[in-house]
Amino acid sequence: MILFISDLHLSPRSPGATRLFLEFLAGRARQAEALYILGDLFETWIGDDDISDGYNAEIVAALRSTATAGVSIAVMHGNRDFLLGDDFAAASGVRLIADPYILSTAEWQFVLAHGDALCLDDADYMRFRAQVRDPAWQAALLAKPLAERRTIAAHMRQVSESSQRAREQPYTDLQPAATDDFLREHGYATFIHGHTHQPAKHDHIVDGIHVERWVLADWHEDRGECLVWDGEALRREAVLPENRG
Repeated sequence: MILFISDLHLSPRSPGATRLFLEFLAGRARQAEALYILGDLFETWIGDDDISDGYNAEIVAALRSTATAGVSIAVMHGNRDFLLGDDFAAASGVRLIADPYILSTAEWQFVLAHGDALCLDDADYMRFRAQVRDPAWQAALLAKPLAERRTIAAHMRQVSESSQRAREQPYTDLQPAATDDFLREHGYATFIHGHTHQPAKHDHIVDGIHVERWVLADWHEDRGECLVWDGEALRREAVLPENRG
């Protein structure tokens, strides 16, 4: 069994979602062979030298415990935690995977992505994405003191939240033509992604071939969701606080 999640946006400001994730790692996730986290595990990540921060250390330790229990955990960068690096992976026992990533099982083939690279109609966001994914820009940011990076991250979060509040739909969807090209390029594999916070299953017909696109749900203070592959089919499964069953 393989589990897929994304867009948890964990931070000290989200104690409910944090508790949900810790319970998930200690419980449901350990029944799986593998767990794929497709971006935005954290609301912000200002560098691997911040692992010792109390909050970050708790999440890293929980990931390490689940990985040690035998679950293969893969993490993809999102638009919030694009600075996750090798030290984070080593400390948490996870592996960082490319975006996009081809996952082949004995039964099926999937292509995994965060999803934001295909939101081409949002020109402002695509400029932002190009900037923060630039290695030179990242190196310059990581060279700054932790305190300064915290201030920068807080400012970027405020700008993002203000921009989202000003929109009728905070998250732009994937551009249809670019998505079909993406599916074609990746062999018509079943596409799983997050980012848009618009969970759904879309049916694409590309070159006469039916291709499914599954959009993962974002997590909230009282509810999360994982996508489950049981070797035969995909299904959604709610992640609820333990005291609600």
